[in-house]
Amino acid sequence: MKADKFFKFFLFLCGLLIIILAGGIFVSLISGSFYAVKSFGLGFVLGKIWDPVSEKFGLLPFLTGTFLTSILAMLISIPFSISIALLLGVYYKDGFFNKILSYTSDLLAGVPSVIYGFWALYFLVPIVRKLEMKFNILPYGVGIFTSSIVLSVMIIPFTSSIAKEVISMVPANLIEGAYSLGATTYDVVKKIIIPYSRSGILAGILLSFGRAFGETMAVTMVIGNSNSMPENLFSLGNTMASLIANEFTEATKDIHLSSLIYVAVWLFLLSFVINYIGNWIIKKLSVDVSK
Repeated sequence: MKADKFFKFFLFLCGLLIIILAGGIFVSLISGSFYAVKSFGLGFVLGKIWDPVSEKFGLLPFLTGTFLTSILAMLISIPFSISIALLLGVYYKDGFFNKILSYTSDLLAGVPSVIYGFWALYFLVPIVRKLEMKFNILPYGVGIFTSSIVLSVMIIPFTSSIAKEVISMVPANLIEGAYSLGATTYDVVKKIIIPYSRSGILAGILLSFGRAFGETMAVTMVIGNSNSMPENLFSLGNTMASLIANEFTEATKDIHLSSLIYVAVWLFLLSFVINYIGNWIIKKLSVDVSK
């Protein structure tokens, strides 16, 4: 009995520590950004100019760059992620191909982001530059589109891994019953596996979107690091995370440093909102197995 109470108390302390840690991070960010909050207020979000020399700071170009790269990366990754999950969870549940694909996916998930950045610089950027030349676009090679491709490759293993686990949890009696009624594998996937596991698949997509939203190093290396508002998907740009990584060590003025921390506050808040909305959507789309 005493052991049970002690264990429960220990778990409570661990949970409380996480809450205190999250609150402490937010409070420290607010404290560090107070100068910028006082100077710019909420107008900081809609500001289009980021000029440390004239001490004018606005978040909108980096907010736009963050959402453009993250959303485009998510859209690119979804077909590949679901395809891999279905291959491993339905068509090739075991065997040599399953082991090779699973190992490769796990390997990609563990590769440091700086490696993806180097790969993009030496392999992906020349390809994108040739593509831009064919369509009469300024051939930078780097930019929003390139960083989105890198992000999509980075998040595919996470989405596919979660989706595969959810697919494997579909009750076998439902699948066997469908086969006994003459359904093909395609019918089973379309009418049973996807509807049953849609909330779990969506969870993987949203978690991957959260990772892409805050990714720093790989994006910093290939996005072009421009503080201007991106005009199209091939424009140079910056995300909130890449801006902080580029300028934090060079910020010598208090207002510049405080503005960077203010950017971090918005990144923190938006990440929280995205996760909250994701959990809400998942609950709404969850399949009630008892029905």
